[in-house]
Amino acid sequence: MASTMPHHIALLLLLLASTRAATAAGAGACAAEKFPAGKTYAKCEDLPQLGAALHWTYDEAKSSLSLAFVAAPAGTNGWVAWALNPTGEGMAGAQALVALKGSGSAAPTVRTYNITGYVPLGKASTPIAFPATDLAADSGSGGKIRLYGKLQLHSGMKAVNHIWQVGTSVTAGAPDKHAFAAGNLASKSKLVLSGKAASATSPSPAPAPMAGGPSGSAGSDGGASATTAPSAGKSPSGAAAVGVSAPALLVLALMGLLAVV
Repeated sequence: MASTMPHHIALLLLLLASTRAATAAGAGACAAEKFPAGKTYAKCEDLPQLGAALHWTYDEAKSSLSLAFVAAPAGTNGWVAWALNPTGEGMAGAQALVALKGSGSAAPTVRTYNITGYVPLGKASTPIAFPATDLAADSGSGGKIRLYGKLQLHSGMKAVNHIWQVGTSVTAGAPDKHAFAAGNLASKSKLVLSGKAASATSPSPAPAPMAGGPSGSAGSDGGASATTAPSAGKSPSGAAAVGVSAPALLVLALMGLLAVV
């Protein structure tokens, strides 16, 4: 028995390391984001487009959604945006939070926009369907902007379309239109707020161009262009498909080792 113990210990250490690695991989890159004190979120999801991530906590009893949207603007003087669309899958109806990059070391400016069609957005915020509080933004690593907010959702809401976008520039305090590359066109998903499948699911293919827009629909618009049409996805973004969890495998391995010893 003495000669076999080192082998068992080495195997156990290897299994423990594999379990930790699998847990970290399953959590996704978003789990490494370090927010200021007082800002913590129950869930996070690495969104499938534009290198963005969403962190959120949903209080179902109060229909309250606290969130942090993290993305890098497409230009040094750009903007990032995240929106919910509770009424449809196109631009009209998107309720957007937009963070405009500040000049120099100034913090980004946050505005709200009720996007009603393919028209330029102005310098001033417009009221949105979900009362918004705690709006703020700061600069994260890698040139990213972290957009914070708390939305009062409709009672009983279980899932909702959400869209996101990044832009290159701001003119006279208003966000300019974004690009229409593949990533911009596909920046849409369904946010499942409650239940076992709570996640931001992957998007379906980009829809055909909508009338009035210069090109195909694109995510939550911060400019004079079309907004992405969000739609229900088929699988959670970044979710690993595994048959048996790493902790379960570790338990089985321990049982086998005990039987040998």
